[in-house]
Formats: sequence, C-alpha cells, structure tokens
Amino acid sequence: MLQGDARAITSPFLGFRGHNMLTTDRLILRQWREEDKEPFAAMNADEEVMRYFPSVQTQEQSDRSVDRFRAHIDEYGFGLWAAVLREGGRFIGLVGIQHAPALVPCSPAVEVGWRLDRSVWGQGLAPEGARAALAYGFAAEGLNEIVSFTAAINTPSARVMEKIGMTRDKDGDFDHPMIAAGHRVQPHILFRINNESLRY
Repeated sequence: MLQGDARAITSPFLGFRGHNMLTTDRLILRQWREEDKEPFAAMNADEEVMRYFPSVQTQEQSDRSVDRFRAHIDEYGFGLWAAVLREGGRFIGLVGIQHAPALVPCSPAVEVGWRLDRSVWGQGLAPEGARAALAYGFAAEGLNEIVSFTAAINTPSARVMEKIGMTRDKDGDFDHPMIAAGHRVQPHILFRINNESLRY
C-alpha cells in the first residue's frame, strides 16, 4: 500500500467510472461540478498560483478548462479531477492524470498534474493527491509509465515530482511548443515514473 494513501488504491477503484470519485486521507478527487467554476477561476486569476504559467486566466478561459477536464474524465474515466477537502468539502484545486497534449515531445503519454489554491500550500496535499492518482493509473488503468513536466524554473513542482518517486529525464527536457518562444516558462523539464518504481 502507498503510505498514507491506502484508501486510494483499494475500495475507491471499485466502480470508479460510475462514481467519478477517488479518496485519500484528506482529499476527495471527483468529477467537476458547475459550482467549482467560480473558485477555480479565482485561483486562475491569482498571480501567485499562476506564477509558472504563461499568464493568469480570465473567467471564460478558466471555465473552458473545466469543460475540457470534465470531457476528458467522461471519455476516459480519469483526468484532472476537482480536488476537495474531505473535512468540510471545500474546493481547493485539481489533481489527477490526463493524456498529455499531442504536441509535447513526450507524447503519447499520460501525465500527472496538480494545481492547488495557495491557502493550502505547504500541507503535503499535492504529493498526497498525486500519489493516489499514480496508484489509480497503474492499478486500475494498467499504465506502464506516467510522466510529469513543468517549467524549468518551477522548483516547487519539481520537488513534488521527486517526493512522489519520479525521476528526472534530462534528455527529455523540451521547449513547450504551446508557449511563445523566449517566454520565461517555455523551457520545460520532464520527469517519469513506471509501475515497478512506484513506492508501495
């Protein structure tokens, strides 16, 4: 079992595609709801939260992202799930796995990712949710490998990738093709993890 995330790789897998919910000790990862759009847009308008993205997002841009996340989950049974706290049910962001964009050099691949409201930073919630997402991908979806990538200057996310057992693939680093040339977040670093190296 994953330490601290036992429930993430046992009963919540049963009927997951029908219930669209995954649990950890402190989190519920579930399908998106309309009421998630407002707090998610507030996150995406926060310059601190979006520091390692090309820009903050408008309400319309954020809402379109939610619609894409929801459609991916509907189609594949997994995706970047809405993350809420088990205690109190407050929406705090997203955690999950999704098919990486076709344009990035490591594709085809499934990537693990997260984005949390800064009110919950520093509490270990990103690694907790990410470990559960990895466990689901390997145990329930039968994936052999999962990747993650972020802007080279995003050291907080890189630390999370290391904490969850991922290994840097320096030969796979790339300039993100969907970000303008010369932008400070265009250079990206790549991490990988396979089923055999996941820490149980």
